[in-house]
Amino acid sequence: MSGDRFDFELDHEVGFGPVTAHGGVPVLVEYFRSSGAASIVDRDISFKRRKRGLCSSEMVESLLALWACGGEPCEDLEHLRSGDGLSLLLGHDLPAPQTARDFLVGFEEPELPLLGAGKSAVREEGLALRALGLANGAVISDLQKRAPERVATIDIDATILSSSKRAATTAYDGRRGYQPVVALWAEQDVILWDEFRDGHVSASSGNRRVIERALGGLPEGVDEVYLRADSALYDHALMVFLDQRKVGFAISVTVSDSLRRRMTALEESDWTFEREDAGALRHWAELDYLPDGAIKQEEGVVRRLRYLAIRIKKPQGELFADGSEVKYFCVVTNRNDPKGGNAGDLLAWHRGKAGTVEHSHHVLTNELAAEALPSQAFGANAAWFRMNVMLYNLMSAFKRLGLPQEFHAIRPKRLRFLVLNTLARAVSHARERLLRCASAFARQALDRFRVRIHAPPPMPA
Repeated sequence: MSGDRFDFELDHEVGFGPVTAHGGVPVLVEYFRSSGAASIVDRDISFKRRKRGLCSSEMVESLLALWACGGEPCEDLEHLRSGDGLSLLLGHDLPAPQTARDFLVGFEEPELPLLGAGKSAVREEGLALRALGLANGAVISDLQKRAPERVATIDIDATILSSSKRAATTAYDGRRGYQPVVALWAEQDVILWDEFRDGHVSASSGNRRVIERALGGLPEGVDEVYLRADSALYDHALMVFLDQRKVGFAISVTVSDSLRRRMTALEESDWTFEREDAGALRHWAELDYLPDGAIKQEEGVVRRLRYLAIRIKKPQGELFADGSEVKYFCVVTNRNDPKGGNAGDLLAWHRGKAGTVEHSHHVLTNELAAEALPSQAFGANAAWFRMNVMLYNLMSAFKRLGLPQEFHAIRPKRLRFLVLNTLARAVSHARERLLRCASAFARQALDRFRVRIHAPPPMPA
């Protein structure tokens, strides 16, 4: 009955062996080590002046463990330091919050040159921050060896991390913060590259640099490369670069007045119905369009790209929120129609980035700790963001290597519920240390993951 006392009592004695509420987290850290990422961090990052204390990889994995558990700011480390058995499983103590902040400030290198000029200037990365990028690449490379993908669709997008810190600047939407850009490999759901930026830096600047570094981060075994992006990447020289590199792309177009006139002048018979979406009718049409400023390739030949017009129309008598009855958009691509399909299939493929890179922004900001930036120092915040990217990739690897197919798309909060934050006890038996998990599902997933990451990678097909 409602209000009755349950038939149990609380007991402070939990039996023999340390207990942790985060029994799955050490296995993520184990992969950070076995992939070679930890060795790169220790080789290339050294801020210590004394021999005692945690090494660089132990500092990084302590933050990864904190965020994997669901913590955010450095202050949450104090909770894990007080009584939880996680540190025993990791093999080292967790740092005090101030120690972690001091480590992060070591990534600040104020004398580094700027890339670009004016409001588009982005700080060059220092050696320590680049080392985190190399460590992230080691995780991706190891995942590709164990679960290879032949196709790489790279989705690029920037996001705004709101921040009230004095060093934060105002972004295009009026919020103060930072505006990092990420390049995500959709098939593996891993972030190939990230570039941390001040909030005022335009999302349209420096994208060739981001693409080059993302392409350089692709591991062996990839045969086809594609790219999807919004209008921040609509740049003729950039599209020529992609075309020359044989990267198939679809990029949203900034709709100029002349382009809009071309679209509105199309005959009704030129439009092909695609689908009805939320009470609006979507049509597409292919434009014979060569924009002003198109870049010529070798020998003076202009590469005529395909411009696909999109018309979204309300039923007669109904208007959009802004008072219009019709909206026009456009996508440019160098790809041909798929076999048995049409341009509408390319547009649907382009829209797919909303479920990949935009999803990664949501996860980094709302389910990991990317927005809980620790410092006024730009380098410390850039390192914080990149470590969150690394955790995103470690979680993606765990899902692909440790969980059945139907769990590959789950978000971190469900991964924590199912596996990472499972109650476990470390016990010693017959000269072995055992981790006894309360959840059978978690135990099976962790065992499957450990077997796969320590087995020799399969031979390429």
